[in-house]
Amino acid sequence: MPNGSCWPSFRSSIAILAFTLALKSGLAETGLSAAAVEKVAAVAQTALAQSGVPSASVAIVQDGRIAYVHAYGKAQLEPQRAAESGMRYAIGSISKQFTAAAVLLMVEDGKLQLDDPVAKYFPDLTRASEITVRMLLSHTSGYSDYWPQDYVMTDMLKPTTPQQIVDKWARQPLDFDPGTKWEYSNTNYVLAGMIVEKVSGKPLMRLLEERIFRPLGMQSVFNVDAGRLPASDAIGYYRHALGPLRPAPKEGVGWLSAAGELSMKAEDLARWDLSLIERSLLKSSSYDQMFKEVQTKNGQGTHYALGLGVGTRNGHPYLSHSGEVSGFVSDTIVLPDVRGAVVVLTNQDAVNAAETIASGIVPLLTGRSKEEERALKIFTGLQEGRLDRAQFSDFCNAYFDQQAIDDFSRSLKPLGEPVSFVQGATAHRGGMLFRAFRIHFAARDLELTTYEKPDGKIEQFLVSPREP
Repeated sequence: MPNGSCWPSFRSSIAILAFTLALKSGLAETGLSAAAVEKVAAVAQTALAQSGVPSASVAIVQDGRIAYVHAYGKAQLEPQRAAESGMRYAIGSISKQFTAAAVLLMVEDGKLQLDDPVAKYFPDLTRASEITVRMLLSHTSGYSDYWPQDYVMTDMLKPTTPQQIVDKWARQPLDFDPGTKWEYSNTNYVLAGMIVEKVSGKPLMRLLEERIFRPLGMQSVFNVDAGRLPASDAIGYYRHALGPLRPAPKEGVGWLSAAGELSMKAEDLARWDLSLIERSLLKSSSYDQMFKEVQTKNGQGTHYALGLGVGTRNGHPYLSHSGEVSGFVSDTIVLPDVRGAVVVLTNQDAVNAAETIASGIVPLLTGRSKEEERALKIFTGLQEGRLDRAQFSDFCNAYFDQQAIDDFSRSLKPLGEPVSFVQGATAHRGGMLFRAFRIHFAARDLELTTYEKPDGKIEQFLVSPREP
């Protein structure tokens, strides 16, 4: 990495050039600053380089509008074809929120209720009188998941039907009593889709087209449950261990059903995210239900609502979901209070590059939390061999003798400025608050773990390698 006074102006020039070229090529629509565009590019390109994932298509909603759309990397490898923002990628389980919305539309139409028992529609399924439609949408039903694996089993290369999936997996004994646990299960959404079709009298895809895609201007949506994406779109890849990337096998018709059947360009998924922010498609009462965390019968939170994960990031409430089908992984994070969202679509399965990119972009919309700012300041100080001992407990100050400070500086300073610095897990232990931070560099990823005492003093500040 270059050093000296010329580096800031050099970076700015590169960012402006990249931004100008993106606009000329039609790949970017932006309300982001040149610095933000540069940051997004750094996060995306670093994640692709580290993971080996061929490409990522990104869309960003900022201040209630689609502010940036761009694609990075290669959408096709043989022959090589650059990724373009107009290409479609399979979005996998992000499709579930569209199925949940279809259920809520049926509630609005008076054709079903969230607390209807499944037995009202399919009485012969296991304990159907105890399981509600809400339990299906919140993964609290107990029905076993028909596809928890991260690869395509041989049976899945053959065609099936939603009815065959339900007959096999929703007639087994439950994995747990209804409403007592949260456990992700694709079977729930296959069944929810069947219920929508039964009460509406229409195929689910036709209902989604009429009531969601067309009103929102989502013109690129394609049903990958019916077949492969056209040759003009991204190709999905997989690899064996650290072997070469290979075109991913395609699931047989019927296996994705209402659980993961959709593909689209990133910009169209951003249109959907924007509708969640604006609450523009459903009734307000429907959004209240869709965004409300579901609790188990003992009152335990699930961090899941109806087709959406819920929680807080950097002090801001979020709605999120990831998705994976053969050859593709996706991630989307919606931040209603700042009217922002991030969409990332990638074309290799079983790799978390989409989540890494999305998490790295979120701070551009929310700003860093005070905890991230504090930890980053300490971290960058240690890169330079500096330590503000007033922030540390006696034990931690003893740990940071001169040798420790020198080791931190010599090993961390060559990595340069972090591409992203994001807080992840938190927990309580030993009367202290534990935090984990993921630090993303161009060359590698690190993990920082801290313990904070009730008086705010830091008892631990440890850095270790982390796999991307």
